[in-house]
This record gives sequence, structure tokens and C-alpha cells, in this order.
Amino acid sequence: MERKVPSTISEEIELYLQTLYSLLRSTADVQLRTLEEVHGRMNSSLHPEASSDKPDVSAFIYSMLRLPAVMPQVKLVVLGQSPAVFERQGIGKVESWQAVSARARRRRMYFDGKDTLACYIASRSDIDDVVPTLTAYQIEWNKLHDLLETCPREWVEKAADDEAVFADLAACLKMSVEDLARLQTVMGEDFAGQFQEIAARSCDIRLRLLSGSLSEYRRATRTWWDNIQENFPGLENRPVYFISSNTHSLVNLVTGFAFQHEAELIKFLEAADSGELLQEWEDIQTRNSPSNRGNFLYYIFKKYQNTDAGRHLWEKQLAFEREHGITRISSTHSFDVEAQVIDLAKLDPEKMDFRLKQKDWSFLSRSDAVILNIDYPLGMSAYNILSKVAEQVGSIEGVYIMGKAASLNGKRGDVMVPTVVQDEHSHNTYMFRNTFSAAEVSPYLVYGTVLDNQKAVTVLGTFLQNKRVMDVIYRESYTDIEMEGGPYLSAMYEMYRPKRHPTNEIVSLHRVPFDIGLVHYASDTPMSKGENLGAGTLSYYGMDSTYAVSIAVMRRIFEQEHRRLERESDCQETFKE
Repeated sequence: MERKVPSTISEEIELYLQTLYSLLRSTADVQLRTLEEVHGRMNSSLHPEASSDKPDVSAFIYSMLRLPAVMPQVKLVVLGQSPAVFERQGIGKVESWQAVSARARRRRMYFDGKDTLACYIASRSDIDDVVPTLTAYQIEWNKLHDLLETCPREWVEKAADDEAVFADLAACLKMSVEDLARLQTVMGEDFAGQFQEIAARSCDIRLRLLSGSLSEYRRATRTWWDNIQENFPGLENRPVYFISSNTHSLVNLVTGFAFQHEAELIKFLEAADSGELLQEWEDIQTRNSPSNRGNFLYYIFKKYQNTDAGRHLWEKQLAFEREHGITRISSTHSFDVEAQVIDLAKLDPEKMDFRLKQKDWSFLSRSDAVILNIDYPLGMSAYNILSKVAEQVGSIEGVYIMGKAASLNGKRGDVMVPTVVQDEHSHNTYMFRNTFSAAEVSPYLVYGTVLDNQKAVTVLGTFLQNKRVMDVIYRESYTDIEMEGGPYLSAMYEMYRPKRHPTNEIVSLHRVPFDIGLVHYASDTPMSKGENLGAGTLSYYGMDSTYAVSIAVMRRIFEQEHRRLERESDCQETFKE
């Protein structure tokens, strides 16, 4: 069989990784400036202007959103897997420090109030993610610092209130007015204050890796799992449907909680004076919009809960979920991956989203199975987590992975369903029977297209791609670029074979004894200029693909559970005879 494997690691990216890991072997702090040259030479698709004196606004925004707001004060970033690692290496009891977070990346971090940031990592993939992000942040900060020295200081103070000064400041910073406006949106009300901080000093971050051993990553995963078992004992005796997705869509669908508060949500929408969203709601009511009523309410529900007026619904929601068999488990003392355990027997089919109520699910009351849904992890931590779950639970009845990806042939909001995954971690080409096709997802998708029979590449990191790599990937007909599929498939191989997964082989998973579902929704189109992770978000309309996939996954699990219960019933009858 001919195997066409996209060579997704260019010489420049390979040099970057070799330089990075050789530096991190040092017991001394590493200066990030040491990586700036090789970072620029990567010609990263996410940071194309790294070597230019012109600011790369998209790359700066991307890095800002994935780092905590205390970064202007940080001079040292320390990476470790657990509280014990930090304490053993003399950093201290970091969990007594100030807990900080980023807006667009789940990672447990603590700030000492002075200049040190402690960052938990779950696998080598976290290093491949956080170090380029820090490097991009420093490069772009220092570009702006140098340019601001040539701009009148009062422009920064007056720009927010004077359009002419705003335009002059943008020109002085070698960026468009639109790009400066994007920075203003991200920085918020402290726009002037943050620019004054950038003008006041350059950025010079040091980095220290405390332990990069495989055993420490495994120990961190064990700590994560012990917390789940403590909060939901008995999983070792239960059939489990494993899902890697998000923390909102599945529970919204199976509880219908948002629908019970529709009047309050619409009242909030009207008071918020959001013209576009209010018009969308009116169009949904009069059927002048193809948008789904449920998706719209879920979106408003999330926005409302983030306000002072709507916070009271959060406690009500948690109580309602517990009553209906949903246990949320936040991670403690390890990496930040929340879990939800959904007890199928306790679900109320009458309260579910109307798109799930098209069949009779009353048999669920007889089920002893649970859904274990985790907030999708990054890269190799996916392998560690699924391997640990498979070791500990009664049986795995299905593995379903849904999340964001970049599409080379689609548009934002499209759904990709691969049957081949090239994994850059193991260098394996995985072939499998994906339980989903366009037919299962299309009925619930309004704004996009379902592209099934696709070929995906699991990459090492978001920054570790460039135009040459993208061209090679696309030329070999790989169109779906993501970060978790390969490690999950490596774990699945080991769940039914008596040996560790191979490397650099064609691997067939067609005979696995459980369901495999792998579905991505396109959040980025890197072949289109400007359409990268730093250029924007999916916003409200992006929820269409998220919920279309979530509905398909839940319906599949219910159907699989019905078949499992029927088989058990038939076996019991046969035994009686």
C-alpha cells in the first residue's frame, strides 16, 4: 500500500525545537531572547511578521489572549507538573500564590505578586505551546516599545477619545487604524495604561523547566484521575462513553436548563441593547432566520451568567444538574482539565433539547452507563488521560472527540469528519472507521457544510507551522489540522492490543471493539490571508457547528446504549433458557 505522508516539520521548525529543548536541559534560567532568532526563522503562519520591525498585531493578540493579564510584571516563568515538583525544586508552595488565568487557554497558573509565574504543564505539548506563545509576546511587546519611543507620549493618553490622534498613533506604530482598534478591544478600558506600560520598559522574560520526565507527567495524570474517582466513586464498575469536547454544549442539551429561563434571558437581551442579537431573536421568532432557537438561548445564557445580574443562575444550574445526574469535577493540584460525569439513568428525556427528543429515550432509566466528558486537553496530555481512564473504568463503550481545527479547504463553521489521521507525535498514519458521516451531522447544521471522508494531521503546536508546511499538507490531500486526534488514537490502539503503539507505520483501527467518533469544526482557515487564530473568533454563529456535532454525538451514544442494553437483555434471556 502506497503511503503518502506529509512532511510537516520543516528544517526551520525542527531547528527551533532542537534549540528549545537543548536550552531547557539547562539547570539555569533560559533567556527567551535566545529563541527569538530561530522563532523568526520558522516563518510561522501564526507569526509571519516575527522578523519584521512592523508589529504583527494578530500574533500579539493571540499571545495576549493565551497568557494571564499579569504578564507585564512577569520576569520569570517556571514550568512544572505538580505542587510537589515546584516545592521540591525550591520555588515554594505555588498554590498559595495568586491564581491567574488566560482568556483563551486553559492552564493552571499562579503569580507570586512580584515577578514569577508558575505554570502547570501536562505533557511536552504544553511546552510546545507555551514557549512559542511567550516568545511571540516578547517579540511583539518589544517592537511596540521601540516604536512608542518615537511617538509623542500624550498620543497614548488622548488616542481613546480623539479619532485624529488615534490615527496618528496607529501610523506611528506602523499599523492600520483597524489593527490598533483590535488591540484597544482586547486591552479594554485600560488601553492607555497598558500602552504606557509597554512604552515604559522592554520585555525580557526568563524561562525554567523544573522537570520534563515522563514519570512526572504520568504522576500528574494520576493526580487528576484520583480527584475524579474521589468525587464520583464506582467508575471502575461502570460502562463509560468517553467524550473530549467542552464544558457547555452537552449539559445544555441534556438538561434544557436554559429553556426554563427563556423569559429572563430575553429580558436581559432587551436591556443590553444589543441590536444585532435582538434582531436575530426576532427573526428566529418569525422564522425569518434559519438560526436555531436553542443555540441562540445557549449563547445568551452564557453571556448572562457572566454578568452580576445573571450569576445567581450559576448556583441554580449546578443544583439542577446534580439533581439530574450531572457531576462537574474541577481539577485540583494538577493540569486544568475539567470533567463531567453524566449518569444516563438520571437524565430526564422530557427536559432535553427538542432536537434530542425526536426518539423515545425512556430506556435510559435502566442504564448503568455514564458519560465521562472532559474539557479537551492539549496534544500528548490527551494520550495520557485516555490511557489512564482506560486502565481505571469498567469498560469503554465509545470514544468521541470533538473540537476546533483549522481547515485548508473549508470555511469557518464547517464540520470536518476524518477517516485518516497523520500523527506528528508517533509519525503513524491511523486509519479507522469513523462512526459519523455527513448524514449524522448535516440535519443539525445551518450555516456550514459537513466535509466527511477527510484526512487530518495532528500537529505539535499552533506556532509550529509555516506556509511551506501548509502547502505540503494540502498537496497530499490532508485538509484538517488539529492537535489531539493522533494521541487519542495512539491510546485507543493500546486499549485493545497487547503492546505499545508503533511508530512511523500505517495503523488500522478498524477492529477496535468500541465506537470511534472524531469530528472537528473549523475555527480557522490558514490558507486564507488573515484567517488565523489571532484574527478573530467563531462568535455566535460558530455555535451552530458546535451544537450540530454535540447533538450527533449524544444521539449516537443513546442509540449505542440502547443496543447494549438489548444485547444484555437477550443474553439474560438465553441464560434463563
